[in-house]
Amino acid sequence: MRILVTNDDGIHCKHMIKLAELAKDFGEVWVVAPSSECSAMSHRVTVGRHLTLKKEPDFPVKGVHAYSLDGTPADCVKVGIQCVCPEKPDLVFSGMNVGYNLGRDVAYSGTFGAAAEGTMHGVKSIAYSLEKDADFEVPETFFREITEMLLKRDLASDEVWNVNFPGGPAEDIKGILFNRKLAAEEFYFNNYECEEVSDDETRITARYIFSESGAEGTDLGAVTQGYISISKIKNLVP
Repeated sequence: MRILVTNDDGIHCKHMIKLAELAKDFGEVWVVAPSSECSAMSHRVTVGRHLTLKKEPDFPVKGVHAYSLDGTPADCVKVGIQCVCPEKPDLVFSGMNVGYNLGRDVAYSGTFGAAAEGTMHGVKSIAYSLEKDADFEVPETFFREITEMLLKRDLASDEVWNVNFPGGPAEDIKGILFNRKLAAEEFYFNNYECEEVSDDETRITARYIFSESGAEGTDLGAVTQGYISISKIKNLVP
């Protein structure tokens, strides 16, 4: 299979490099990733200026065709499919995101936006995320098993698989929970502190506060209880 790999944390992010390494078990890997960090860009695309695509000959995973693009994650998928891959890819893998993509925060995620762009081109797409500051023990242990399962399962043309890996030792993972509902809360992007600098200016700081528990049946509930959470999420456009 031909696999297009991208992310929203940038071409040099170790999480995306790990995903490209793991993806090699499933076929030929083409990386098109943002040249700089592009978190919380959702499904944004670039208009009104040229995009610059550069080969990355020093990409640390051997045998991978790697390019950086000075655009958004969704741009990377568009360019990867239309301008880089010699033929339409069979899969889009997006991530591995630095931090969870859970609940309503998925709507802001550039990682999910890139996967959603893949579905709009008729390509089965999976978004992967890992608990912030975790090592790679859990995805290294479970990535192949989970991906093989997802490739065998039905997925509608307007749906994306959203996978969240907890951190910690792989032996502590309690299992895999499918069809998790998106938790109702926003965890990272709805906490603001306002400080008046002057009569005419207010400094607003976003505080990324993560909830430590979630309702049963939700993606947040799964990961906080030590499970890998897998959800089907509908794209806005079929």
